[in-house]
Amino acid sequence: MKMKPRSPDNNNAGSTYHCPECLAGVMRMEAVTYFTWLDEELVTVPNFPAWVCDMCGRREFDSRAITWLNTLLDPATGRNANRKTRSAGQTSTGEQPQT
Repeated sequence: MKMKPRSPDNNNAGSTYHCPECLAGVMRMEAVTYFTWLDEELVTVPNFPAWVCDMCGRREFDSRAITWLNTLLDPATGRNANRKTRSAGQTSTGEQPQT
């Protein structure tokens, strides 16, 4: 689930900028419900930050929030790629098997 987010250079909630779609509206930060598909499951995220045009309704999702959400939904998050696992019969250095 990779998206190309767009937001103004100053990512403050109080800032605004002109809508690139209709050129007449103003984009303002709002909390919206974000929907996406993850494999065959619909994922909804309430109160997700997005820039919304007050004229045409165009939505551009906040770049930091998208990065955070991609990290949370990534199946590899929290896995250590270099981690070695031991099989049932192995012991690490310094350990003696119990008899």
